[in-house]
Amino acid sequence: MITPVAGPDLSNTRLTTARNLRRQLPRWPVSSIVILSILVVAAGFAPLIAPHDANLGDLGDRHIPPVLFGGTPDHILGTDGLGRDIFSRIVHGARISVAVAVVTLGVGGAIGTLLGIVSGYAGGWVDEVIMRIVDIKFAVPLILIALALAMILGPSLGLLLGLLVFLIWGHFARQVRAEVLVIVTMDYVAAARSSGASPVRIMYRHVLPGVINIVVVVGTLQVGAVVLAEASLSFLGAGVPSSMPAWGAMVAEGRLYIDTAWWVSLVPGVVIGLLVMAVTLLGDWLRDRLDPRLRQVQL
Repeated sequence: MITPVAGPDLSNTRLTTARNLRRQLPRWPVSSIVILSILVVAAGFAPLIAPHDANLGDLGDRHIPPVLFGGTPDHILGTDGLGRDIFSRIVHGARISVAVAVVTLGVGGAIGTLLGIVSGYAGGWVDEVIMRIVDIKFAVPLILIALALAMILGPSLGLLLGLLVFLIWGHFARQVRAEVLVIVTMDYVAAARSSGASPVRIMYRHVLPGVINIVVVVGTLQVGAVVLAEASLSFLGAGVPSSMPAWGAMVAEGRLYIDTAWWVSLVPGVVIGLLVMAVTLLGDWLRDRLDPRLRQVQL
């Protein structure tokens, strides 16, 4: 008689793996929180923090290096080609980056979330039309459109915000739609339909709360894309007006002096890199923390 041999307990294996993954997650992304907190404080209190006017300079002080490289304490990060204090321009530029990111994510996230919910819930030709619009959106070259519109209309903050909203709303729509396709198969949605609830009420009361997590994660991950896009468009002259101290424009202005005054481009470039890194790490942490497969694991 052959004695059956018990196979491995796959459920326990999966549970152990999930617990190990959960333990590996940091409780808080400290570095991201510190960097973003500094940015928010700088944006909120820029007039008090900045020691100089961001747009006024003295040609006699042009291209002073940072204080660590032989500069003066009056200009700790040096000055640019017009004698403007780089630290003051970085601080005031933070206000632009924060404002652009908040408005872009608010408007773009709302549009994308609404279309994603409608597409996933309605299905059929409605889903097909919305998703084809999303596909067309991803096929459109944003940079070329931005440069053409900037030449025709001139660079402006409104044009920049419109371009950035166009850039990100499709990401929200796709991710939310995928989540809604799962939610609409749940029993509580079927019960709501059976009770006679209208589609609008079901989407608002039952579907929308289920996609909040994915919206938060996508929004956090898109902050980096928005900051980089704003910096790129400002670098190309299609971003904010030249009178506003945008980080991308600062990098562009310093490229002419990269051999003799490298700090003019390097300092804002490093700030952009740190910000993108911070929001990306925060987005990854949120994505893992809000993963329902890990949230169900009790440590």
